[in-house]
Amino acid sequence: MGVYPTKDCLKKAEELNLDLVVISPKADPPVAKIMDYKKFLYEQKKREKSMKAKASKVVVKEIRFGPNTDDHDYEFKKKNAEKFLKEGAKLKAFVFFKGRSIVFKDKGQILLLRLAQDLEDLGKVEQMPKLEGKRMIMLITPKKDK
Repeated sequence: MGVYPTKDCLKKAEELNLDLVVISPKADPPVAKIMDYKKFLYEQKKREKSMKAKASKVVVKEIRFGPNTDDHDYEFKKKNAEKFLKEGAKLKAFVFFKGRSIVFKDKGQILLLRLAQDLEDLGKVEQMPKLEGKRMIMLITPKKDK
């Protein structure tokens, strides 16, 4: 397992009622530290928890279109999409094809590309429109403010 610190280090740690922790066993001579190991683990968990809390959570908002969505509905949904992107959420826009409307795949793709073009200044396309089953899905991520 390697060479460990001398016995006088162990005695010193016992006198102080602390633990002797080997930091770098491969170093010559091995590096050790006298510390309260339980307290060290507690502090480490606390740091990890605070880092996790600070990490941003990715919110994905969805907007659903039909292949024959008219202009008024499109504008209404586009305004919602703008609001979502301004809030910093990812946008998942999809066209849902019911029954035989799957023959309008090109209409769905045109609709999603139009949305991407209209939202170009607020977000960038992460995934171009692609057909998955009865849905054509496109992902847009918000642009970072400079």
